[in-house]
Amino acid sequence: MKKTIIKNKAFRSINMYTLSSKLKLTAIIFMIVGAIGLVIGFLQAPSDLDDVREIIAAEGHHGEASHQDAAEANFADAEHGVLLDDEPGRNADENEAHSAEAGAHDAEHLEHKLHQLQNKPWAAVYVAAFFFFMISLGVLAFYALQYASQAGWSPVLFRVMEAISAYIVPGGIIMFVLLALSGFHLNHLFIWMDPEVVAHDEIIQNKTAYLNVPFFLIRAAIFLGGWFVFRHFLVRNSRRLDEATDNAYFKKNFKLAAGFLVFFLVSESMMSWDWIMSLDPHWFSTLFGWYVFSSMFVSGITVIALVSIYLKSRGHLPFVNNSHIHDLAKFMFGISIFWTYLWFSQFMLIWYSNIPEEVVYFISRIENYSLPFFGMVVLNFVFPLLVLMNSDYKRVNWFVVMTGVIILIGHYLDVFTMIMPATVGESWFIGIPEISAVFFFGGLFTFVIFNALTKAPLLAKRNPYIKESEHFHY
Repeated sequence: MKKTIIKNKAFRSINMYTLSSKLKLTAIIFMIVGAIGLVIGFLQAPSDLDDVREIIAAEGHHGEASHQDAAEANFADAEHGVLLDDEPGRNADENEAHSAEAGAHDAEHLEHKLHQLQNKPWAAVYVAAFFFFMISLGVLAFYALQYASQAGWSPVLFRVMEAISAYIVPGGIIMFVLLALSGFHLNHLFIWMDPEVVAHDEIIQNKTAYLNVPFFLIRAAIFLGGWFVFRHFLVRNSRRLDEATDNAYFKKNFKLAAGFLVFFLVSESMMSWDWIMSLDPHWFSTLFGWYVFSSMFVSGITVIALVSIYLKSRGHLPFVNNSHIHDLAKFMFGISIFWTYLWFSQFMLIWYSNIPEEVVYFISRIENYSLPFFGMVVLNFVFPLLVLMNSDYKRVNWFVVMTGVIILIGHYLDVFTMIMPATVGESWFIGIPEISAVFFFGGLFTFVIFNALTKAPLLAKRNPYIKESEHFHY
């Protein structure tokens, strides 16, 4: 009896993970540095039109102003009393009217520029917050899929999936706060939330039954609440299964996972329409929900692979072998191809039909975001295709890590190009707010994941497929 107790305690101690002080400190430093950078980014945002004029003048001084900015500077001079040359054939009244019209046009442009520059730190936070949140949501979907399909290869990775999905709670709360702040008009991320814009926009007026702040926040609360509840019960039953004497909790999780996947398919699509596509309220795509899903799915699987390889390099997860990493890399490869199929399908159909209200989405990205727009296609398709096509490379851990990092960068750029053009327009660049937001949310993401790993043994020992998973070889 004593031997059995000692053996069980030894099993728990060997399979329990302890968060190292070095990793914890690194995550905290990232959050502090990121928070400081974000404060600086918000403080640097212009507060009025005079600040915008100074920014445009500074850009012009360094030879960086666009033709539009130069025109705006000329209009600003006109507004402040600098006389324009009289055009032949015009009388004094016509010149005065022309100057007044130019001044009004200038004020409109500067107001638009002001909103864009004020949106920049908000948009940087929104991009990073959504990126890390979507990773945890993608992992939760993948975890549920393993239960629903009764996969035999993956149970040794269940604790890793549970830990990564733990970020869905703090990440989801942050997302809801950002959405609520937009609804309270503390930023201009969602133009359909601005009553003045809606009053002069017939297209948005026709969508107000769906696009209105109360209903928007209610939907967000339903999505997040459903994901939180499903994740709570899936993880709770998984932990209770470790101490159970039968498979009752496994059967409960099988049913829960099936129900979650149905809820997820509907809620994820609506979430992608609400949280991203409605940033461009004049544009829509019937593929958009699947497109966002493919991005979050491959990003989540990539993080599972990276965390598993890290833990294994530290002497944990002894039953995770190269075949498990090989299968994760196969998913990374396959879903990257699926993402490319959806990206090309959406792009090709819109380009071929050439309908003005549809092509405007891609025109703004190709003209103003050509580097991140086409760069993310290379990072998300060409690179994984060339690197992961070879089966042997999928078993080389450092190769999978390198590919995984590239894929994550590519899908951050994907989220960036989905959100930034609609919120900051041509006034974008990778600066302090963007880098700081990645640091802050990356540090928080890391801390939550590895802290969650300490809550249960790293091996789900009572799962009915655990032996098959331990001896999985491909």
